[in-house]
Formats: sequence, C-alpha cells, structure tokens
Amino acid sequence: MTLHVTNTLTGETEPFEPQDPENVLLYYCGLTVSDPPHLGHARSWVHVDVMHRWLEHLGYDVRHVENFTDVNEKIVARVGEGDLGESEPEVARSYIDRTLSDMRALNLLRAEVYPRVSEHVPEIVDLIETLVEKGYAYESNGSVYFDVTRFDDYGKLSNQDLEEIESQGDPDERSEKRHPADFALWKAGDVDPDAVREHRHEGVDHGGDPPEGQTWDSPWGEGRPGWHIECSAMSMTHLGETLDLHVGGRDLVFPHHENEIAQSEAATDREFAKYWLHCELFQMDDEKMSSSLGNFVTVSDAVDQWGTNVLRTFLTAGSYNSKQLYSDETIAEAEERWERLERAHEAGVEALDSPDAATKVGDEDLRDSVSEARSTFEEAMNDDFNTREAQSALLSIASAINRHVDGGSEPDGEGSVGERYDYRGLREAVDALEVLGDVLGLSFVGDTTGTAELAGDVVELVLDVRERERQAGNYERADDLRDELEALGIEVQDTDAGPSYRLSSGR
Repeated sequence: MTLHVTNTLTGETEPFEPQDPENVLLYYCGLTVSDPPHLGHARSWVHVDVMHRWLEHLGYDVRHVENFTDVNEKIVARVGEGDLGESEPEVARSYIDRTLSDMRALNLLRAEVYPRVSEHVPEIVDLIETLVEKGYAYESNGSVYFDVTRFDDYGKLSNQDLEEIESQGDPDERSEKRHPADFALWKAGDVDPDAVREHRHEGVDHGGDPPEGQTWDSPWGEGRPGWHIECSAMSMTHLGETLDLHVGGRDLVFPHHENEIAQSEAATDREFAKYWLHCELFQMDDEKMSSSLGNFVTVSDAVDQWGTNVLRTFLTAGSYNSKQLYSDETIAEAEERWERLERAHEAGVEALDSPDAATKVGDEDLRDSVSEARSTFEEAMNDDFNTREAQSALLSIASAINRHVDGGSEPDGEGSVGERYDYRGLREAVDALEVLGDVLGLSFVGDTTGTAELAGDVVELVLDVRERERQAGNYERADDLRDELEALGIEVQDTDAGPSYRLSSGR
C-alpha cells in the first residue's frame, strides 16, 4: 500500500509522491524560544518524529529541518528574568539549550539542522529584496510589507477570501500599509516597548525601561525581520525552493503558513511545498495547551514523572491530525498500554532464552496473529500516519505473545520437561514489537530516562572536579578529565558562564 497523506492545501487525502523518489525534504516550523517547551510542543515533535521514522522505514532518505525562532519580542521580554540572560541572544540560547535537552529526553531523531533566525538575516534580506524588485513588496517608513493584492492565490491554504481577511500585524502598522491584510517582511527600528511589556510574565519586576532587542542593517535602514519571512528563508536555504512536506501546528495555517506560501512562491515562481500537514492542538480542559495561557505541563516535568515510553505511548494514542485531551485518565491509560507492551516483550524474550524454546514446535495462531498485526500496522501508518491504529496493532502482537507463553504447547514425548515454545514464531513476534515499536519511538531495552539523568549528574560532578583542579592550577589534570569525557562522546565547552557539555555524536 502506498503512503497517503491529508494535504491541507487541497483538503484531500493524496498519494505521497516526493520530487525525488529516494529522498524526502521535510520542514517543521519550530519553536519561538521564549518559554520552556510543554506537552503541546511535545505532541507535534513526536508526531513529526514518527513521520520521519516511517518515511525512513519505507526506504526514503529524510532531510529533516526544524527551525528555532530566536528573534522575537517575547524573548526580549524574558531578558533579566532569573538566570536566563541579559540580552535577547542569551535568553534565546538558554531556551534552545533546554529545548534540545527535552528533545533528546523524548527520544527524537535529530533533524539535519536546526537553523536560527539570527543566523539567516542575510538570506532574509536577500529574499525581501527579490520581492521588492518583482513588485510584490514595498517600503514604508523603513519597514517593508508584502502586497497581498499582487499574489493571485492568496488565501488558497486557509480557504479565505482576501476581502474578508482582517488586518494583519500591530495596529500602528495600519497607516503604513496599502491593504489591511498586507504583512510585515521587515520592521524598522527596535522592538516595540509596549509589545515587550505585554509579554512579560506576571509578578516579575524588571525595573526601568524595557530591554532592547537585536537589530540589523538593511537597504531600508536598521530593523528586524518579520515573523513569516523567517521560515521561507531558512527552509529554502537548507532544503531548496520546493519542499516535499511542510508540517506545523493547526494554529499556524493562517496567517503564518498562508504568508509563507505567498512570499515564497512570489519570489521563486515555483510551488513552495507539495504537501502541508497540520498537527491538531493539544487540549487541556476546554482550552488548547499553550505558554500564553499558562495551562501547560513542561516536557521535562512530564518525562521526570512518567518516563519517555509512557509519554510516547500517550502522545501516539491519537493521530497527528486529531485532537487529544490531556487528563489523569488518559495518562493512566497510556501507562497501562505501555506496561502491557513491556510485559509481553519481557515474557517473549524470557521464553526465547529458556531451554523450552524449541525449533520444531510451531504455533500457527501466533505466526498468523503477528503477520496480520504487521499488515495492520503498515496499513495504518500508510493511511496518513495513523498512529492510533498502529498502536493497536502493537498491542495485538503483545496479546499474541502472552497467549503463546501462557499456553505453551504440549510436551513432545517421553522425557520432555515443561512447556515448549515456538522459537521461530516468538522470535518473529519479539522482532515485530521492537521494529514496529521503534517507528513509534518506543524502546524495549528499557526506559533510560532515569539512567540518562544519573549519567548527567555524574558528568556534572566530573566537571565540578575539573573546575576545582583548574582553580588550583592543576591544568594538566583538568585537561586529562576533559579528554576522558570527550573520549566518551561528551564535548566540554568552557564559557564565561562556566563549563557546559553536550553529546558530540549519535542520533
């Protein structure tokens, strides 16, 4: 069965046919790093990760790019809060570091690159210049706006009529724009102090005037890039002018993704993305889970409380394009499902490693059940990444293993001891759990969250010892400790704020 996906652009479920039959160009709209990542972010991350894994399972080479928006008034609003940093870049770096750590804790495959807006301002300026030269954009008081009336297909993603679209952007932009729906590509000057004040956390006293953000020189004067132009510039820099899959949250369809299409296709005269997939919002009570509403559970707290496998079981219990409710009951259901899978895997491995596993015993019911579940899993994943049905197929394999292990088979004659197990059938079943479970990002070698935390504590302890050695003038010993850590794949970085580390290899 060919993979089919639901394309927001057409509203249809279509066969997936990438431009290159061997490669897939996948772009995911990443975070504006102004708050700790929460489960709403994790839900989209995990589903994009499953898409990546299934595409690789099908034999594609996946080029996966996910951006960080590190230039935003919300980030400026965090300047001076706690130990986040005293400038926009420092705050962004703090949150990016935390985000990457949370991604690793969720067992996400690494993207090819994680581009940042601050690194791509030259590409952004070049793209805006192209739009101005082609007549799709205009300068006004040092800012540059996209003229939506010049792009005939504006509204094709969100199915809106141009004349019914309300004004985009801040109220103070209206006098600068030709049409209320025109959107900013470049904003003159620094961030608006009122916008910074609006996004400050309640109860946090910053004192004095709002901090300033970064600005860059441009043909139109000093300023900052608009939000929408960022993703077009970053995605085209790393993946080219036409993407295969563009994925993001449902709340980004308009205006962000609509504007991405307009500015990208106006600049290149080519289709920007073949397939647009949108993850539904994560519900908490009657509202979506979001940083702005303050009703969120952070990824790090969730991993600490439930572990990676339970979280991924929970997050894949619903498909990416269906709404999902967070509650004590839904988490408890995920815990029970993961325990069923884990117990079945353990029982199957134990039976395989026992002297009762026989090469001449056959259980056709076990083999048929595993074969049928494999087919169901594959059909579900090819049906628009239907993780809900795929997870049910995994549970069917678990049930088949339990039936076989609990029932065993008749002893094969005089001198036989105990029950006999179908070695080949069990091997197929255990392999199926591991291989198909890996598509959902589940690991049957044990949930290593606690182990990873302990390892991190050990590394921190070694870094503390190394720092004391440096302060005591024992530089050779300090260098030896650094070299020993790097030999283990842990790259030590010395900064003005003290030493930090990261894994230097692996997925």
